[in-house]
Amino acid sequence: MITFLAAVLTALLSVTALLALARLYRGPSLIDRVIAADMLLATMVGAVGAEAAVNRHATTLPVLVVLSLLGFIGSVSLVRFAVREQV
Repeated sequence: MITFLAAVLTALLSVTALLALARLYRGPSLIDRVIAADMLLATMVGAVGAEAAVNRHATTLPVLVVLSLLGFIGSVSLVRFAVREQV
């Protein structure tokens, strides 16, 4: 049962990542690309968290914290850059 759920979760996260990559490639604006990159990073955090939950270990917690901080800081800095560019 757990392997079936892990396979479904892997498929859903893969589709999410592919859709985020498509939006990241197609654009059309900088804000769309920033949101797509943030979505891709959130998908990666979800995948690492799901892997930790399925294998029942907490050694990936520092990786989750670093990825979350990277996503937050990256999104905030790119949005500040985009707002400055539009003004």
